[in-house]
Amino acid sequence: MIRTAGVSSLVMSMTVVVAAAVLRRRQLRWGATDAEITEPLAGDEVISDPDLTATRAITIHSGADDVWPWIVQLGQGRGGFYSYDSLENLVGCDIHSALQINPDWQHLDVGDAVRLAPELALRVAVAKPPRTLVLRGGVLPGTTIAPCDFTWTFDLSPVSATETRLVVRERYAYARWWARLMVEPLTFVSFLMSRRMLRGIRDRVEHSSRRSES
Repeated sequence: MIRTAGVSSLVMSMTVVVAAAVLRRRQLRWGATDAEITEPLAGDEVISDPDLTATRAITIHSGADDVWPWIVQLGQGRGGFYSYDSLENLVGCDIHSALQINPDWQHLDVGDAVRLAPELALRVAVAKPPRTLVLRGGVLPGTTIAPCDFTWTFDLSPVSATETRLVVRERYAYARWWARLMVEPLTFVSFLMSRRMLRGIRDRVEHSSRRSES
């Protein structure tokens, strides 16, 4: 009886481990095709040997020129992140996602700050309108500690004149031994926020396109 209970516990533990691994793999590549997972993107060279990569994607039924204005105005104090504002604001991010394109937020240069929160900013590493925006950072708010180097890439690939693939890639290179312990648990949170962001961008673009056609 004791032996049977021990075997059952082992099987249950192995099942949990396998299920966690499968879920982790799926959330790290939500919406992306096999080709998009392996395809090099502009900005990958910034972190050439990442410890962790997440590539997620969505199809938007509009041209890349219609999608880019929503990408370039990302940021706290700008267009927000089109995700769960209420959750972000619970931790003091002060995010208010825009429902329209703001002409004042339509230009970014390399080195410009794009804030995640009032005291936490990424810097523009690559800006190639209307195709690619790459943000880079890693310092914790209120400190000079950089547990990892991080890039956040937004890549627009035209499928046709009226359809675009938006691919978003996160790359992490751990600079501290404890960085993995911090980043890995956050990957599921990143997945939830990123999925909402991708859908938020898609819905805003497609709604604007329908409105301009009517």
